[in-house]
Formats: sequence, C-alpha cells, structure tokens
Amino acid sequence: MSFDLLAEPIRRYVRDQRWDALRPIQAAAIQHILASDDHFILASRTASGKTEAAFLPILSKVDFRQPGVRVLYVSPLIALINDQFQRIEQLCQYLDVQVTKWHGEASRAEKKKLVQVPQGIVLITPESLEAMFTNAPYSIKALFDNLQYVVIDEIHSFLGTDRGIHLKSLLSRLADVNPPGFSVVGLSATIGDYAEAKRFTGDEARTKVLLDRTGKEMHTAFHYFSDEDETGLPLALLKDLYKQTSTSKVLVFPNSRGRAEEIAVKLRKISDRVGGHAYYFSHHSSVDKEVREYVEAFAKGTDRHPFCIACTSTLELGIDIGSVDKVVQVDAAHSIASLIQRVGRSGRRGGEASQLLLYATSPWSLLQSLACWLLYQEGFIEPVRTARRPYDLVLHQALSITKELSGCTSEQLVERLHRNTAFAAVEPAEIRAILAELVRVDWLEEVQRELIIGVEGEYVVNSHNFYSVFKTEPAFKVAHAGKTIGEIPLTPQVREDENLLLAARIWKIKYVDLAAKKIEVIPAQDGKPPLFFGGGGVVDPAIRAKMLQLLFEDSHFPELDAASEEALRELRREFAIYPLTEVGRQRPVLQKEQKLVLYTFTGTRVSRSLEFLLGALEVPFEHNEGQSSFTLSTSPDLLPALFEQLRLYLDDVELLLTQALDTDDSLLDFTKWGRHLPRPFQCAILQERYYDFDGAKQFLETMQVVLACAE
Repeated sequence: MSFDLLAEPIRRYVRDQRWDALRPIQAAAIQHILASDDHFILASRTASGKTEAAFLPILSKVDFRQPGVRVLYVSPLIALINDQFQRIEQLCQYLDVQVTKWHGEASRAEKKKLVQVPQGIVLITPESLEAMFTNAPYSIKALFDNLQYVVIDEIHSFLGTDRGIHLKSLLSRLADVNPPGFSVVGLSATIGDYAEAKRFTGDEARTKVLLDRTGKEMHTAFHYFSDEDETGLPLALLKDLYKQTSTSKVLVFPNSRGRAEEIAVKLRKISDRVGGHAYYFSHHSSVDKEVREYVEAFAKGTDRHPFCIACTSTLELGIDIGSVDKVVQVDAAHSIASLIQRVGRSGRRGGEASQLLLYATSPWSLLQSLACWLLYQEGFIEPVRTARRPYDLVLHQALSITKELSGCTSEQLVERLHRNTAFAAVEPAEIRAILAELVRVDWLEEVQRELIIGVEGEYVVNSHNFYSVFKTEPAFKVAHAGKTIGEIPLTPQVREDENLLLAARIWKIKYVDLAAKKIEVIPAQDGKPPLFFGGGGVVDPAIRAKMLQLLFEDSHFPELDAASEEALRELRREFAIYPLTEVGRQRPVLQKEQKLVLYTFTGTRVSRSLEFLLGALEVPFEHNEGQSSFTLSTSPDLLPALFEQLRLYLDDVELLLTQALDTDDSLLDFTKWGRHLPRPFQCAILQERYYDFDGAKQFLETMQVVLACAE
C-alpha cells in the first residue's frame, strides 16, 4: 500500500489531515518516486492533489540533514509561490524542514539566512533563478551543489514558450553545478504533448509520465446573445449572466482585460439596482498586485458570501481561491488548454460536478466555442510547438553565462551553450556568429582572447529587465488619490477626459504624466463609454477544422439553448450553398460582386503566413481572423494562378522576410531579444516561432476551392 511506504512523520501528517484515502495520482507517485531516481511528469486534472503527490514521496525520500538546498520548487507565478508556500510549509513542519521563498517580493533576511546556512526547500521563479546566476553565482554553487529534486509546477505553462526554453537552459546550467544530477518532477493538468514534456527534463529516455485519467462530471450549457447592434456586451447577456450567477461563487473568463472590467462593472450595476451582493471583482495583470491579492484572499476566505470575479489567464493557474461553483467563458477561448484549466477551477469540493456556462455573442464565436468544447470532450489538447533553434535565447544566455563566469574564452562559451540541453540543435558555428554580433555592438568585449561584458552590455545585464526573456508592454501606473489601482499599456486612446475601466470601477483620466509614466484618475460620473484594452491568442488548426466539420454536418447538441441552436442552424444554412464533399481539403469560396471570400479554416500561424505572402505579392486583401476568411479582389478563374504564385514565393521566403524586416522590424515584436540578432537569425526565428510556412505550403498544395452553387 502506498501509504505504508511513506516516512512516519509524513504518515502522521496524512492522518492529521483526516484524509479518507490517497488520490490516484498520489498513490502512483509515491510508489514510483520512492522506487526510482527517474524524472516524472505527474498529469491529472485540476485540484487532484498533484502538489502533495510530488512532495509526500520526496519528503519521505530526501535526507534533509545533508547540507545544501535539497529540493527546488519552480513556479511560473510569484502568487502561486506564495500560495503553495503555506501548503508545503505545513507539510514540512512534520519534518522540521526549512522552506524559503526566493523571489523579488520575498524577505531579504530569509534569503541571507539561507545563503549562510543552505538547507531545506526553496520556492523560486525562473527570473529569480536567472538573477542568482548573473548577480550571485557563488550562491548558486553554495545552495544547489547537493540538489536532489526540482519540482516544476504548472509545467505546461512553460512548454513551447520562450520562458520554458529559458527555464530548460537554467536547469541545464544547474546540472553543471551539481554533477551527480537531480531528478525533475513536473506537475500539470493540461498537457497535449507528453513527448515534449519528457524532452523538457533534458533526458527524455529517463522520464516517465504518470497519468491519472479520472474524469469529472460536468454540467455544461451554451447561451447565445447577438452583439450585432451593441457597442459592448449585450444587456440581455449581462442580465442572463447575473441571473445564472448571482447566488453562486463564480469565475467569469472573457478574452481580454477590457472585457473583464466591463463584465465586473456592469454586473455590479445590475446587482446594485436589484439589491444583490456587492462582491464583484476584476482580476488580471493590469490590476494592482495588492488588489489582486485582496480578491484572492476574499474568495478563499469566504464560505457564506457569493462572489463573481471577472478574470483573464491570471486565475487559470493553480492559485487557491477556495471552492468555486461555476465557471463562465464569454466568447470562445483561444485554446482548449485554457478551457481545461478554466473548467478545472469549479467543483473543487468533494465529488461536486463542475459547472460551465459558455456565452457567445456572434455565430462564429459560438461555432468556435462549440468546436473547442467538443475537442475537449474528445481529449484533444493542442500539441506543443517548441523552438529547436531559439537563437534569441542563445544570445540572452551567452550574456548571462559570461556575467556568471566574470569572463571566459569564446570557445568555452560556445562549448557551454552547445552542450546546454535547451540549445542542442544550435550549431557551434551559429553560436559563434551570434557572439561575433554581440562583440560588434559592444555587448561583449574580447580582451586577451577572453570575452567579458562590454561597456554597452553592462547596461543590459545590470538592468532588472534582463532577468526575463518574455516581452512586457510598457505600462503606466493608474492612481487615484495617491493609491495605485493598477497598470495599463499606453495607447493613443489614453488621454485626458477619457474614461477607462480598471479594478471593477469606471475612472475618468484627469492627467497623463509621460515622464513619470503615471495616469491620475477620479471616479467617473458621466455615461461616456470607457476604453478597452487586451489582445488575442493563437488558434490551433484542429479547432478551425472542427468548425468547418460542424458546418457541414447535421448533429445536434443538448448543451445548446434555443438561441444557440438557431444561430448554428442559420450559419449552416449560409454554408449549405457550398457542395463540399471532403471537408478535410475542400474550402468554400463565395463570389461577391468583384471580390472573392475564401474561407481557409486554418490555424492562426498559417493565416499569418498567407497574410505575409499576399502582402509580399502586393495583392489587396482583407483578413477576418474570427471568420477564418480572406477577401480578395480577384475572380475564380484567377485563383489557381494566385495560389501558384504564392507557392513560388514560398521558395524565396527568407529573402522576403529580410526585405520586410529592412523596412519594418515590428514583425519581431513577439521576441524580446530577437532584434539584436544578425538578420538571418531573425528570419529563422520568425519562420520557426511566428509563422507556419510549411503549413501554408501544404494548404496551398492540397486545398480545393468549392464555389457556391448558383441559386
């Protein structure tokens, strides 16, 4: 029995918690982790006890009397560290093991104490680990040369991202400090590509996946309210949403921060009018940290009061906000992975079913939402697309390693980068070319055959901004009466006398201080419509394919309300004029006056590629991402020639990218360090990470257009 394998103090902890039994993932993890030093990925649904699944056997196995930090817990969020600290510390009290938080907001005294006497468990973010490597490399050696386990929480949030490549590089560098090596245990509820998760540990062959397929009962309902004649969300939708949630504990997920604010403000107004509760909040990255923490603490600490939090991805991850009755998705989630994370936030008590309400405001949003839901039911999660040649991250880590070592020879640096598991596919000659560019711009300097940080490079590596590899938009603090409310990006629309929504309130902008990056506001009293802010996401080709399939089949879904059924029926009637027989490779084309509307039903990256090629060919077009369509000024007879020309342009895509970057480098906005690479490497990361030209080529070669039948 798994319980009997645990150390006695840990068995006492389990008994004191009055657990009826171990969860399936916990029982499996105890058996496997105690029996082997392999790497493990623990995959099970949200709120299934994954944190304890990792730590119960690790705490039973590790000898904390040995010097040094023995377990490193890596989290994507500081808030998640603060949340998990309480759980892990409670566990560790039974063993008298020290637990230390190490991030920008953590106690300096506790950090200093740890460096003086390295021991126990450390909870950290990748950025804080990077700061340690660059600013205090002596601490890295002192703390981690006896490290036995690295636990990576929410590992799916790192897979396929720049931040994940960065973390993988840091783990590889930690392995250099600790030659005996350490075991990695990754935790996730949302992995669509276990092979990629196994590669992330740096040793795919030694990595095992423990998968708990235990499902959970789900009650789902779709509601449809058209926003065709509305400037914001339809009032009827908001009234229905209020009725559905007014007596429950609810998380509402729209797809932008501005929409989250609109929902929080308008639901509170409705509640005020009808004498309902006042507990309506917003929670996203632009809301001040103290305000977010108050919202989290309120939700976690209240048993009696219903509440509604309109939020973005900030509440997708495992921050404990207690029990939630319902999750609401307003318009289609951009990914099934996000939908799974969001759904998992409800029904966390005992055997309660999760409750999901999906609202749509247009037929296309309904179609995408339904496609995501059906793929989720089929068990599909988007596969991860990880860069094999992340040249921009090579550049960043070259600077970091040089700073860590206080200088090294070029060959030593090339060797360190090439053996790093994050950069295994990058050739030494490519690394040398990147280093030469860093020398050219004085970010590195060569002195007597040794590379050191150059004069210009000192400004880069000594900046607090250096520790992160993800790009953040410039933000202005929003304040009222001396109190910070949050931060928003500065756009041309942010100006005096405009209204904005933030922290579930409407504010009027009184003054914009460009020098201080500050916006002073007062509560708005007029009815002037407020500003919205927020962005979109990347949609996988499988979602678009499912949408097309739904249009050309006659299936019915009990989750849809009458308005949703009618909206889907109407959309199907619109497409009934296209005699498609193979939805896998045929695509509808509508002839409209002197233009054609080509419905591509491709993923975001392929659509971007088609946009780029059409722009290079100087073909006038309009792209509607929501409807997955391109409107072209051409005739059906000329389409084959257009597609052939686009295919020919694919052969010269690197030259076309170079020409595009020469006139406008905003294509590189997705990468923080990419602008500092030589031009060929910039083109390479665009092809690998932003576009999908291979997918575009396959689409152009296999697609058959089907014109609408004559009426």
